[in-house]
Amino acid sequence: MMDLKDKLVSSFLAFENNIDVDDPVHDIRSEALRVFEGKGFPSKKDEAWKYTSLNSLKKVDFSIFPSEVDALEYKEVKKYFLHEMDTYKIVFIDGIYSSFLSETTHDGVDVCLMSAALNKPKYRAVIDVYFNKVASQEESLTNLNTAFSKEGAYIYIPKNKVAQKPVEILHFSTGNEAALLLQPRSLIIAEDNAELQVIERHQSLTKNEVFTNSVTEIFAAKDAIVDYYKVQNDVATASLIDNTYISQKDSSLVKVHTFSFGGKLTRNNLNFYQNGERIDSTMKGVTILGERQHVDHHTLVHHKEPNCESHQDYKGIYGEKSTGVFNGKIIVDKIAQKTNAFQQNNNILVSDKATINTKPQLEIFADDVKCSHGCTIGQLDEEALFYLQSRGIPKKEARALLMYAFANNVLESVRIPELKRRINKLIANKLGVNLGFDL
Repeated sequence: MMDLKDKLVSSFLAFENNIDVDDPVHDIRSEALRVFEGKGFPSKKDEAWKYTSLNSLKKVDFSIFPSEVDALEYKEVKKYFLHEMDTYKIVFIDGIYSSFLSETTHDGVDVCLMSAALNKPKYRAVIDVYFNKVASQEESLTNLNTAFSKEGAYIYIPKNKVAQKPVEILHFSTGNEAALLLQPRSLIIAEDNAELQVIERHQSLTKNEVFTNSVTEIFAAKDAIVDYYKVQNDVATASLIDNTYISQKDSSLVKVHTFSFGGKLTRNNLNFYQNGERIDSTMKGVTILGERQHVDHHTLVHHKEPNCESHQDYKGIYGEKSTGVFNGKIIVDKIAQKTNAFQQNNNILVSDKATINTKPQLEIFADDVKCSHGCTIGQLDEEALFYLQSRGIPKKEARALLMYAFANNVLESVRIPELKRRINKLIANKLGVNLGFDL
């Protein structure tokens, strides 16, 4: 069997042959493939991948182009949507757009498809300015995605506009293929003083192996507000590598909440670049794992200008033989005086076989800054557990209440009430209890 890297490289010509020769990103794709071919998949020898191995994925014979697509009925997948509220929806089944399940718009804002943006001349000016401009030109898996970039979400919010509804981006895999590799590419732009909320989910509907290598580029212009939520609660045969790159201009506010509750292997590479003053960047996460699940959070905030803030707060609860990794990096350039950067990573191990590797990093080249980072790893507080039990709460529920309280402060900043209720229920389910109060 051909190894996965060789299979991808040899498939590139076939992929390009199916795309219009006049495609505006042809040269970008070819260069990206050259970088991936030179670097290959990252290994544990790379410092950034020290605790996460992709060896088990590289041995699988993934289909790179799905042969046919299953139509899905809405009732089959309704529970994965935020059906309690009205949203725009961009839905993909095995990597192919489903117009039946989607609700897009061009009414004052663009909520549509990457393939349309790449192929229609009217989007050319935007693609030329933004496509592949903040994504890493060095990171091998990002380059792999760029080489095969064709489909995903395209969201453009013009100056002074507010998207009237949140946007849901959903990727379903049906199990039509024995094993499927998906490479969605999304581009999200909020121009000056624009506002947008996005909820993203990858969901396998089968036990067949699926590997998603996703790249999202987000641009927040002056005074823009972008609220982004990632819900990761997939089956035990699904692996996700999520590369998100965010460029912010003056006085913009971008928040990314990552809820990691499932999947075989999940790697979140979240990169913020602050290109202006008075910028606020927030990253929050809740991870609750069991079995042999593995989640690796890699965050970077690059403070390039003065008077900016960043806030990171990640909570992890690890049971059974699960593994967590947190690597948070803050860079403060010499010019970036009056930076206020906060980073916190708190973890609870509820099994003596669970593992957490955590590595907060600060690189500060300015002298007038407030930067803090902290990290804790521990068990549940036995005194608090005893206190709850002494008030008549059974031990299992008492443990769950303590874990719920531990994770809950990350939820306080979720600005979509229906989503907050949904995440609350997911947390209760993961902890295996009915919490007995209104969620």
